[in-house]
Amino acid sequence: MDTNSISANKPKLMRDTVIDTIYDAAEIDKDIIFITADLGAASLDRFRRDLPDQFIHAGISEQNMVDLASGLALSGKKVFLYAMAPFITARCYEQIKSVLASMNLPVTLLAVGVGLGYDHATLTHFTTEDVACMRSLNGIEVLSPSDEESATEITNEAIKNPAFRYIRLERQKQERLYHGHFSTVLGQGFVHLVKGSDVAIIACGYMVHKALGAQKILEERGVSAGVIDLFRIKPINAKGLAETLSHYAYLVTVEEQILEGGFSGAVVEALTDENVMMPVKRLGIRDGFNVLNGNRDQLHQLYGIDMPKIVDAALSLKGA
Repeated sequence: MDTNSISANKPKLMRDTVIDTIYDAAEIDKDIIFITADLGAASLDRFRRDLPDQFIHAGISEQNMVDLASGLALSGKKVFLYAMAPFITARCYEQIKSVLASMNLPVTLLAVGVGLGYDHATLTHFTTEDVACMRSLNGIEVLSPSDEESATEITNEAIKNPAFRYIRLERQKQERLYHGHFSTVLGQGFVHLVKGSDVAIIACGYMVHKALGAQKILEERGVSAGVIDLFRIKPINAKGLAETLSHYAYLVTVEEQILEGGFSGAVVEALTDENVMMPVKRLGIRDGFNVLNGNRDQLHQLYGIDMPKIVDAALSLKGA
């Protein structure tokens, strides 16, 4: 798929972008196999209709889906697994660990609706611990695109270079952040979207958009804030990130994850390995949080990870 042809005014769902990208490749490469626990999306329907020999609907059986993928991968197939985020991670974690990770099989796991993406479905559909769980697996890559183009290019990389990967997809359409240049920064693992000098705000996926909103508010209040989209959570480009942060005095991390072992933990661990010591505020979901229903913005306010809290964290670090 040519990312330059994607309309900036009409973003697609990440799910459809990714599935269509795999479809285009599968038309040429008959070793590509797509396995899903879901149906109902037009992109899935097209894949099943046009490429029936490369499409498997496993049903609500994610654990068996992983075992099936392992056999196909051992047979030389390039396998993509797709399901709702909580079910392709927590529900079949043992199979992923014991089968895919133990043999380092080149299977790509595609999870849709990460974080609080299924906001009105409460805890059964929240994925607030997947970063902690998945990044602890042996040999896995963890990636979290923030818009349509980054999702497309990350998928293209998964097609060209099969590996044991976990790709986190947002459920809702996201505003375009990249306009034809994401492929040039893919290898770096992060993008310095906005440059500043006082406070760096690091996020991934949906929270990058929140960070950008907070950056504008901080600018109005006289604080020079930068925003970094850390889309490759594992392995982190620690050396490159440390060099980028050397131009800042403070750091704020923000995530829709449980703080224990989550996104901010990965960032701080990587920086510690590079001997980077700087004041940090970590915004995320704290242990003991209330499990309530509501839309995503309401939940962000409840858990202290909304834009005003990002602004407050930056201001408190700077003493403003």
